[in-house]
Amino acid sequence: MAALVRRSRFVVRPLLQVVQAWDLDARRWVRALRRSAVKVVFLSGEVVERKRAPGKQPRKAASEASAQEQREKSPLEESTSHAPSTWQESGLRYDKAYPGDRRLSSVMTIVKSRPFREKQGKILLEGRRLITDALKAGAVPKMFFFSRLEYLKELPVDKLKGVSLIKVKFEDIKDWSDLVTPQGIMGIFAKPDHVKMAYPKTQLQHSLPLSLICDNLRDPGNLGTILRSAAGAGCSKVLLTKGCVDPWEPKVLRAGMGAHFQVPIINNLEWETVPNYLPPDTRVYVADNCGLYAQAQMSNKASDHGWVSNQRLLKFQKYEEEEDVETGASQDWLPDVEVQSYDSDWTEAPAAVVIGGETDGVSVESLQLAESTGGKRLLIPVVPGVDSLNSAMAASILLFEGKRQLRGRAEHLSRDRSHH
Repeated sequence: MAALVRRSRFVVRPLLQVVQAWDLDARRWVRALRRSAVKVVFLSGEVVERKRAPGKQPRKAASEASAQEQREKSPLEESTSHAPSTWQESGLRYDKAYPGDRRLSSVMTIVKSRPFREKQGKILLEGRRLITDALKAGAVPKMFFFSRLEYLKELPVDKLKGVSLIKVKFEDIKDWSDLVTPQGIMGIFAKPDHVKMAYPKTQLQHSLPLSLICDNLRDPGNLGTILRSAAGAGCSKVLLTKGCVDPWEPKVLRAGMGAHFQVPIINNLEWETVPNYLPPDTRVYVADNCGLYAQAQMSNKASDHGWVSNQRLLKFQKYEEEEDVETGASQDWLPDVEVQSYDSDWTEAPAAVVIGGETDGVSVESLQLAESTGGKRLLIPVVPGVDSLNSAMAASILLFEGKRQLRGRAEHLSRDRSHH
């Protein structure tokens, strides 16, 4: 039995070698059949070369080309349409943020700090609508961060030339956004100059001889709402004195809903320079805090006017007390400005309305300016026991009342001319 097994081994081993050799030859023939000639040389000497199809490249070469494209700037338009679009003709290109790219974070650090904003002269605008309004008004863009190409294509092409365009992840925009629902695009602009801006023609056509002066307004939401009211009423300009919140702060911009680019805004003014920005013969009217008017009308002492504020107020109050003790007489240093109801006619001449902050109220300087121009305090009556109105609400009431009076006067003049 053992001899039979040894004999079978000798018989099987040659057969395996034959089969393996045949299988190897077969594989070689298959590979040869799959190959295609790159160059064919005929007996006549003619040479025919086979060109590689345009879409077929070696894997290694294709990967190297793809990596090179990623390193280069990407074109803004990747459409396969034969007709060139506006974006294709513009030649705009954008960068893709790389891992560890700090351009977004470094710029956000600047525009979110008032000292840095004023030093660098840059502001942040977020959202397609606000950015579009700024571009239409002539604001100068410096840089755009966006998460989707579609957001960028919604902006005017001619306004994007020479601007840095950087595509980032939506999560990065969300981390720096002040919006509850970020819109995926942020714009860095040069701080607008009201002299160089091109405000909407419709806004200029409906502009009224009515100006607004913001006195020590510190709440961003209130200031943004007041700017919207000023634009809606047709104010010719808005002046902000020193001590007011920065109108280009992101919260004010968000509350303003584009009003910054519909009405001229001049901020950081000293009271001595305010008259330089008002038309000749302008009368200045001060919004009166009716909640404390009943107390104030019995006396002209500064300490009795809770709605009056001044950096020197404590010194004045101390001075009054000393006068009362030593001489028994009060010091009537507060300007004597007459009070009238807000719905009485006060727009016969160019007018400017002063709105003070809710915490400190209007300043003594505003009352002095009202007295020197022949203006008055405008009283908005409320139910006894109710505190003063919100500054944004008071501004809206007075501005639209002024608009009503001016429109009524214009209609009256128009009727008189038609009769003659």
